[in-house]
Amino acid sequence: MFAGPIFSREALTAPRQTRHFLIRAGYVAAMFVLTYTAAQATFGWQTVRNVGDIARFGSLLFQMFAIVQVTLMMFFALLFAAGNVAQEKDRQTLILLLMTDLHDPELVLGKLWASFLTVAVLMAASVPVFGVVYLLGGVTLGQIGWFLGICAAAALAAGSWGTLVAYWREKTFQTLAIGVLGLVLLIGVSQAVSGLAGPNSAVGWAAGLLNPYRALAEILDPLAGQSGLDVRPVSALGPVLAMLGLSLVFNVVTTLRLRIWNPNRSVFIPTRTDGADDDSVTKSKHRAIWNNPVIWREIRTRAYGRKMFVIKLAYLVAAGFAGVYLWQAGGEGEPVLGMISPLGFAFVGLGLISLMLVNAQGVTALTGERDGQTLELLLMTDVTAGEFIFGKLGGILYNTKELILIPPALIGYFALDGTVSPENFLFVLIGFVVLVCFAAMLGLHSGLSFENSRSAIANSLGTMFFLFIGIFIFMLLLVEARSSFFVQFQSFIVFIGVGSLGLYSSLGHKNPSAALRIASGLLPFLTFYSITEFLLNGTLGVCLWISVAYGFATVAMLIPAVSELDVALGRATLE
Repeated sequence: MFAGPIFSREALTAPRQTRHFLIRAGYVAAMFVLTYTAAQATFGWQTVRNVGDIARFGSLLFQMFAIVQVTLMMFFALLFAAGNVAQEKDRQTLILLLMTDLHDPELVLGKLWASFLTVAVLMAASVPVFGVVYLLGGVTLGQIGWFLGICAAAALAAGSWGTLVAYWREKTFQTLAIGVLGLVLLIGVSQAVSGLAGPNSAVGWAAGLLNPYRALAEILDPLAGQSGLDVRPVSALGPVLAMLGLSLVFNVVTTLRLRIWNPNRSVFIPTRTDGADDDSVTKSKHRAIWNNPVIWREIRTRAYGRKMFVIKLAYLVAAGFAGVYLWQAGGEGEPVLGMISPLGFAFVGLGLISLMLVNAQGVTALTGERDGQTLELLLMTDVTAGEFIFGKLGGILYNTKELILIPPALIGYFALDGTVSPENFLFVLIGFVVLVCFAAMLGLHSGLSFENSRSAIANSLGTMFFLFIGIFIFMLLLVEARSSFFVQFQSFIVFIGVGSLGLYSSLGHKNPSAALRIASGLLPFLTFYSITEFLLNGTLGVCLWISVAYGFATVAMLIPAVSELDVALGRATLE
């Protein structure tokens, strides 16, 4: 039994689920939809007879697929690995596994490989797609092979890091937050050290090995660093071995510390041995509870762990890297990827991390109650649905206030020195606040809609992640088709339609409604319109339609949760 019975059980039960086949078929179908959209954006309806044009399209398609797939595999490997272990802790079943005769490597590697199974299946399903890309030209088999090696090694390192954090921390939100921030900081530190020391120095070269995007850039454009006429072999052996070595280090540390970290000290209940009566025990003064006990618990207690400052400190370090990047770029400079200024790129990077963490806080606020078997007890009290939902939302925003305030503060600093106009700062602030509310409510909505915590977390964070990936792809394709946008508009409609169906399947999983159908149809289309308006240097239109799209989706999820909480939880039905 490879990696023990934990992995064997996952390997036997996963193919029995319909979801297993839908995920891999849907992933390949999404890649072909993206291929069609990219082809229409590049060629339109004209007949292509030039082999060179087809080869250039194959190279463009390979670059787009490579960047998206590496990002997806790392994110989902981290999410699945961390969520798999965190669910065992939330349900208090990890201690049962520790009481069995399973060895420590079986517990660590079993959970890791069981979580990595879905990611490995998706990578295997993408191989024929890259074979089709190879037939188009513009890319070699060596590039495809080394890309798949980078993808697998990076995903394994991300999953190993997620497993380490999940066994270390007790609360699911801390696990997800530290996992995401740690992965971002690893790539950021690697890039910063490599840039400061110089890529040709020994320190810069060694640091660059741990950055999968740097290795991917060398594979995508192997002639970029070549000055002579000698043939340079395409290889990523160094980065692949470095990331595999990093995953080995993570797994060894996790194995050695497994029974030191687990079970935690809260499991051990101290007993009195001095023979004193209970009446002689000095009673402490109870704290006053607010009128809304839900938001009081969220704010005034350590509901999400004792070391939340670690997450905020890591985020401040990431913000420091963004500040150093802006200092080197001078705030102004060449647009990143031809689309966005360095200041905008830094703000977007920090903003995306904030939105992901706000969303993680939102979904774990519900799944923690469900797994701790306190949700039903809470609903049996006289706490109203409005107090419960708004209390949870208030706690989410309060606990992540530093993560929410730093990105607007960055733009505010540049607004004070005149780099950003007051009008644009106001538009950015309004749009960001709307997106924060959407992220928080989406997390609560997923927690209400899914009984299984792993499914709720994967659905919530996956929806946010795919929205970001879709926006990135849209911007790339629009830049590519800028000269003939109206000719290729119908191809973008196909992409928008597929995105609307995927969003509706996520939002309307348990309780579909007309409002959610409208929100699912409007959100991708208005996001697409906002992107085109942004690329045309629009400001008010971007803010207005982003607020309409994501604000309406937030309200469409909020109203049923407040007015029909039992229906949203699946405890009752409406005729």
